[in-house]
Amino acid sequence: MTKTAIRSSSKLKKFTVLILLVLLGTIVIPQLAGAVSEINQASNNHHSDPIAPIILAFIVILLAAKIGGELFERFKQPAVLGELIFGILIGNLALLTGIHSLEPLLQNESIDIMARLGVMILLFQVGLESNIKEMVRVGISSFIIAVIGVAAPMILGYFVSSLIVPEAGFNTHLFIGAILTATSVGITARVLKDLNKLNTAEAKIILGAAVIDDVFGLILLSIVSGIIISGSISAGAVISTSLISIIFLFGSIMAGLWLSPIIGRWVSKMKVEGMKIVTAFLFLFSMSYLADMVGLATIIGAFAAGLVLDDVHFRNKREHHIEVLVRPLYCIFVPIFFVLMGAQVKLEALFDSKIILIALALTAAAIIGKQVCGLGVGFRCKKADRLIVGIGMIPRGEVGLIFAIIGKELGVINDSLFSAIIILVILTTLISPPLLKWSFARQEKKLAACRSQK
Repeated sequence: MTKTAIRSSSKLKKFTVLILLVLLGTIVIPQLAGAVSEINQASNNHHSDPIAPIILAFIVILLAAKIGGELFERFKQPAVLGELIFGILIGNLALLTGIHSLEPLLQNESIDIMARLGVMILLFQVGLESNIKEMVRVGISSFIIAVIGVAAPMILGYFVSSLIVPEAGFNTHLFIGAILTATSVGITARVLKDLNKLNTAEAKIILGAAVIDDVFGLILLSIVSGIIISGSISAGAVISTSLISIIFLFGSIMAGLWLSPIIGRWVSKMKVEGMKIVTAFLFLFSMSYLADMVGLATIIGAFAAGLVLDDVHFRNKREHHIEVLVRPLYCIFVPIFFVLMGAQVKLEALFDSKIILIALALTAAAIIGKQVCGLGVGFRCKKADRLIVGIGMIPRGEVGLIFAIIGKELGVINDSLFSAIIILVILTTLISPPLLKWSFARQEKKLAACRSQK
């Protein structure tokens, strides 16, 4: 066979796989939803185990997450987008197919608990993949960029929200500003890895700033949530919440850095199987519970737990690294969170011109806010490219969604605004890979031009 024929055959196989995945997603999932309806009827007639519909809903959600993720991965896009979009399809099955059976199950407390566990594991994994020493090592540039990357979108988000939805109120405007501060470390890291640019100066600055940005964002989330719950914006309340957040986060990190070697040595001596992963999750749950006790979000405790569990203290030849052990649970529970986030989007809202306008205005504010980050970077050829750094900070992804769902639970983000935020997350995630690719190509041309002038 000629090379052209081989390429054509390969493309045909890929196209066939894509068609099969689409058919699987559009035919099998509605059929499973119909099966859920039948099982619900059987349960009502006392002929079925009460857990059966939940199990089937679990199957539908995971199947949708993996089919959606696979489709988007094949188009060189993050799997989280596929999980969100297939979640939107599941949440709107009644509108699309007339099947209503999944609606009560998507609001089931058991499924909700799985999603909440998923978001805790997500932040725990982000913490595990972040390194305190690396955060310090990236230096003042990443810190300045992170500060700007929180302040500029927060201010822009507040004012854009107050202009386009003035009736929403101060608390909503404040929370929308907080949502725009988030940067997705995972999505940015994945794009840079795909472009083979992880070792560049820009990548190190972006990832360092994104991690610090998340820390600031989580502290800001606590402050804003505290203001909304207390119903006041007094200086005392802001200072109090800020101090509690900072003391908890940095105090838990310092305590964890002291305790983790002791716990690690103890765990390494134990012979019972699975002690490493159990210890990691005991630490995760303890930190999350402590965060809740002091009035912070449980995800802040989960992030702090991951940040301090340095795997070097848990050397044990019989077991894998903590990140490897956590990964299977991550792959099961985290997609449930994203599918349920998508399921909360009302498809009718996407055809509402006002919601589209809100989404586009907030997306513009989100992009411009992160471009201001470039002010912390040098201009010359030899220095990091400020445009690349700004673009690398654009994706909102999982952290933005976490902020949005907390806002919805607090009653400051309604269904329309939630749908607009989902559109924002999708748009910022979609545009980042091609923009990063273009900006790196632009930088290479610029550097080549600089070298030719010497």
